[in-house]
Amino acid sequence: MDVAPRGDAHRAAHARAVPPGTRLVPPATIGLVAPTPDAPSARAGRGGDRPLEARALAAGKKNARRRRAWIVFEDESGVSHRPVVRRTWAPRGHPPVLTHTGGNWSRLSIAAALAFRWDGRRRRCYFQTRPGTYNDLALIGFLRALKRHFPGRQIILVWDGLGGHKSRVMRQYLACQRSWLTVERLPGYAPELNPVEQIWGNLKSCELANLCPLDILALRAPIRAGFARIRRRPSLAVAFLKHAGLAF
Repeated sequence: MDVAPRGDAHRAAHARAVPPGTRLVPPATIGLVAPTPDAPSARAGRGGDRPLEARALAAGKKNARRRRAWIVFEDESGVSHRPVVRRTWAPRGHPPVLTHTGGNWSRLSIAAALAFRWDGRRRRCYFQTRPGTYNDLALIGFLRALKRHFPGRQIILVWDGLGGHKSRVMRQYLACQRSWLTVERLPGYAPELNPVEQIWGNLKSCELANLCPLDILALRAPIRAGFARIRRRPSLAVAFLKHAGLAF
């Protein structure tokens, strides 16, 4: 059997059917200190001065310990009918092809939160899906749901500068939540500092790889399965954090 290479030629071959059984899914807290030598610090050029960012995050860690707060990274992503093309196996002489519905650009959005206790000894992962996109009101709903999982606890929320994160409605909501919620914004153009980014790549390399759903809502089941897998393996959360150059 041949390993099908990735490339535009194979991405374009979406018009034919994939024989069943030919897909092989590849195998696959904020401890906020400076990146270790093997951390991918080369990616930090887009985000500015990485040492300064690491020192700021280290200060955030001390603040979390003092307040016994959970540090929660949050991010959003989305999936559509268009399959996430990944390398797979196929019988020799039969290139793998994908069939997917065309002309439908509906989208299923995902909000995820990766939480680390102040001492790094516990980790939690939460997610929510919704058709369309996440606006400020939908994000407020996600934060309210998140609060219910941390009764009586302080939360330090770390997220990027997305418009919905800093809109007038969101600012007004956050101003009323200061008794339990502190918000820290990641530097601009530095998605690599958010370990939740690794969740998206992990899902797209496993449960969502080469998947051709007939209905956008059919994506919810593999997404749930992916998050269940991540929850069963706490070491993945640590790996995602380390990939961001952070550690407890």
